[in-house]
Amino acid sequence: HHDIYSIEDLAQLIHDLKCANPDGEVSVKLVSEVGVGVVAAGVAKAKADHITVSGGDGGTGAAAWTGIKCAGLPWELGVAETQQTLVLNGLRDRVTLQTDGQLKTPRDVAIAAALGAEEFAFSTGPLIALGCIMMRKCHLNTCPVGIATQDPELRAKFEGVPEHVINFFWLLAEELRVTLASLGMTKMDELIGASGEVLEVDPNALRKNGRPDKTRGLDLAPLLQPARELNPGVGMIKLREQEHDLHLKADVELIEKATPVIEAHAQGAPFEPLTLEFSLSNVDRTFGTMLSSLISKKCGVRGLPEDAITIDLPGSTGQCLGFTLAPGVTIRVAGDANDGCAKGLSGGRVIVAPHADQLADPGFVASDNVIVGNVALYGGTSGEAFFRGKAGERFCVRNSGALAVVEGVGDHGCEYMTGGRVVCLGATGRNFAAGMSGGVAYIYDPDGAFPDKCNPGMVFLGKVEADDERAALKADIEKHRDLTGSDRAQAILDAWPTALDDFVRVMPYDYDRVLKERAAAAAAA
Repeated sequence: HHDIYSIEDLAQLIHDLKCANPDGEVSVKLVSEVGVGVVAAGVAKAKADHITVSGGDGGTGAAAWTGIKCAGLPWELGVAETQQTLVLNGLRDRVTLQTDGQLKTPRDVAIAAALGAEEFAFSTGPLIALGCIMMRKCHLNTCPVGIATQDPELRAKFEGVPEHVINFFWLLAEELRVTLASLGMTKMDELIGASGEVLEVDPNALRKNGRPDKTRGLDLAPLLQPARELNPGVGMIKLREQEHDLHLKADVELIEKATPVIEAHAQGAPFEPLTLEFSLSNVDRTFGTMLSSLISKKCGVRGLPEDAITIDLPGSTGQCLGFTLAPGVTIRVAGDANDGCAKGLSGGRVIVAPHADQLADPGFVASDNVIVGNVALYGGTSGEAFFRGKAGERFCVRNSGALAVVEGVGDHGCEYMTGGRVVCLGATGRNFAAGMSGGVAYIYDPDGAFPDKCNPGMVFLGKVEADDERAALKADIEKHRDLTGSDRAQAILDAWPTALDDFVRVMPYDYDRVLKERAAAAAAA
C-alpha cells in the first residue's frame, strides 16, 4: 500500500479493504516494540477486525541475518502492552488479538494466551515438520529439500505430507489441553488475559540467565498486570464486530439497481447496458468497490462486458473512488476526484473531467488545474483511467497493468511501476520513475525539461520510433480526447506526427531486455 503517514491513512485503507470483501476480516500486523499498545488502540479505532503483534524472533529464511536478529522485541512484551492498553481504553472486545514469532510449544501458546492473545501463528514449526532444514535459501530457488523452490529436480526431493503438520498441531493441542486442566480450566477463553493468576516471574532464573548488573533492577511485574483490573467490566476477548457502517454506503443503492444486469450476465442471459447517475460528496468514500466485489463473486475475474454499467457522478467525489473497480463498470466524473482515485484498478474504467460550468469559464484551462488527488491508480492491475487535468503526487505507483492518460503529475510519478502504460500530456514532478522495473511511460515534453526530473536509476529515455508503438500512443490520446473532451489532446493530435518528436519514452532497462528476448524467441519460432 502507499505510505501510511497517519492513523487516518490506515483507517482509509481498512475501509477500502472491508468494502472490497465485506465478509472478510481486515487484519493489521504490528511489530512488538515500546508503544505498540498505543498504536494498536489507534488501529482498533480505525476499525480493524484483527490485530497481530509480531515478535522479534523468527522470520523467513530469505531475510538478512541482521534483519532476523534485530527486528522488534519479544512478543511477550508486545502482547502484554497491547492487551492492557486495549482493555484500559475499552477497545479489546471489538478486535481479535494474534501473536507470532517463533511459537513452538504448548507452553508458548499458554503464555501468549495468558498475556491476552486469542490466536497464535506458527511458521517455523510446521515447516520443520514438513522437512525444512533451515538452509536459509528460500530466496535463491535452491532449497535442498524442495519446499521453497520451483526447480523440478529440487521439488522432487520434497518428502513432506499433510499428516506431518496435522500430527504436529494435534500433539500441540493435546498437551495444551493437559496444561489447561492442570490450571483448573476447561476452555481457552478462561486462560486468555489471566496473566496475574497463572504467571509469575522467577527471580532466580532471571538472574541466572541474565547479566546480574542488568537484571538486579529489572521489575517485570507490569508485564503480568491483570488487564481486567485496569478497567473492570469490559471485555477481555473479542465479543462484538466492528461497526463498519457498510449498510449506509451509496453502493447499497447502486448494487440494488445493478443486480439485474449482474445476475443476467452470470446466467448467460441477454441484458441492456445500464446508465445511472448518483450525487456524491467528498465524504462518500470508496464508491463502486462493493459493487465490484459482487461482480467478482457472481461473474468471476472476467467481470461484465465493457460499459455494461456506466455511472455518472457530478461534483467532487470522496477518497478512493473506484478502488478495485471491476471489468464492465465505467465511472464518469464531471468535477474532480480526491486521493486514491482508481487505486487497485482491476479492469474497470474511470474518467474524470471538469464540470461543464468550469469549462464555460473562458479563463479556465483544464490542463493547468489539478483534477485528481494523490496516489491515483496505486497498484492498478488492469483497466483504464483518463484524467482531463493534472494528478497529484505518486501517480501510478506500483501500477502493474492499467492504462492511464493524464495531463500532468506531481512528484514520484510511476514509482515502482511494474507494468501497464502511462501517457502524460503535461509536465511531471521530480523523481519520476524511481524504482520503475516494468511498463512504459510517454511524457509530452516540448520544453525539454523532463530529463532533469526523471530518476535514471532503472530506466532510459528515448523517442517513440516503432510504428506499432506510435499507432498505440496516438490511439490512447484519441481515446482520451473522445472520453474527456480534452483540448490538450486535440492540440497534440492536430500537430501529429510532428508532436511525436516532443514525446519522451521512459523504458526500464530490464523490461526492455525481456521484451526483446521474447520478440526474438517468437521470431525464431
